[in-house]
Amino acid sequence: MNDPVSKESASALIDRRIRDLADWRGETLAKVRRLIHEADPEVVEEWKWMGTPVWSHGGIICTGESYKKVVKLTFAKGASLEDPTHLFNSSLEGNVRRAIDIHEGEQIDEQALKTLIRAAAAFNLLARKKPKPRRAG
Repeated sequence: MNDPVSKESASALIDRRIRDLADWRGETLAKVRRLIHEADPEVVEEWKWMGTPVWSHGGIICTGESYKKVVKLTFAKGASLEDPTHLFNSSLEGNVRRAIDIHEGEQIDEQALKTLIRAAAAFNLLARKKPKPRRAG
């Protein structure tokens, strides 16, 4: 079992990931990280699954993965969120997750992303308040 990473060390690991990328992917990850914090000042940074930045508030909001040709923001419960500006452009076939693939040179609709971040946090918090169904027995 993996030991949990403290909030401070998770943030430091994300800082290091951004520095290590040292190209458009690092710049993009830094930008979306800033937007996530602007949208939800109570967001918690985590480091999971042996090297994935995760932003949470009442549950996972999204992860920030970096690949050779894309920075991918995967929203844990994206299929349950309204996406009127159609930011989600990847993992559209699933029943739970949705993702945003950002390619080099693409502009991010900052306001739409912030709205999506807030909606994901609100969804998580609402889901936590709902009573769990009781089991018969």
